[in-house]
Amino acid sequence: MSDGPNAHLVGKIGAVLRALSTTNAAGTTTTELARETGLPRPTAHRLLSSLAEEGFVDRDLHTGNWFLGPELYLLGQTAGSRYDVTHHARDSVHRLAAKTGESAFFSALRGQETVCLLREDGDFPIRSFVLYEGARFPLGVVSAGLVLLAFQNDADINSYLDDTDLTARWGQDHSREAIRTRVDRTRRLGYAVNPGLVVEGSWGMAAAVFDHTGKPAWALTLTGIESRFTPARQPELGALLLHEAHVLTRHLTGTRRDR
Repeated sequence: MSDGPNAHLVGKIGAVLRALSTTNAAGTTTTELARETGLPRPTAHRLLSSLAEEGFVDRDLHTGNWFLGPELYLLGQTAGSRYDVTHHARDSVHRLAAKTGESAFFSALRGQETVCLLREDGDFPIRSFVLYEGARFPLGVVSAGLVLLAFQNDADINSYLDDTDLTARWGQDHSREAIRTRVDRTRRLGYAVNPGLVVEGSWGMAAAVFDHTGKPAWALTLTGIESRFTPARQPELGALLLHEAHVLTRHLTGTRRDR
């Protein structure tokens, strides 16, 4: 049943909506969205037009750019009572930004991707913009994706890496062997370090936040320029991340048990 035409259509719709979510601040054109999703342009346009009729996407009449629509906002408000944990994470993100001066983030694991949900910048004047609210990366890419992969069980890690080739888009630094090496280091340290592998000079560190079953479900991240993530400072930043991740894990799991 999952291979039928309806499932195929839903998959296309999902790809369109996810692609829009990463560009919603500025919007995107039909051509750009087709390229991002791998859909033929006429197909992308038909899907966008149909979604617009239902309010799931919106189009700026002046620029022609597409955005997520108001109906998704209303649905999201309803779903938020069950799934939204960002209000719990805001304090941790704020403390990390304030204590370090770097940009702090909260991301969620969604399938085989991480999705950035929160960002707060510290007072250091130079920023890294690899991560932003709505940004999606596959597991193993950026520090959040690495830490959320590293603390899965070995069978799930091996299955993911055996079925996934990240080198075509992210380069040889994301080969299976390289990722396995970083997974081992992450497990030893307790936190992940991304030494500018996505954008040169832009570093990140992340710690996992666990759900009530003990599985990694979210991540707290710090990002900044390379000179701010020296070997001497990394243990300090790592300790702060681990502390806030532990606090947030206890809070989230305690909240869910009480329900």
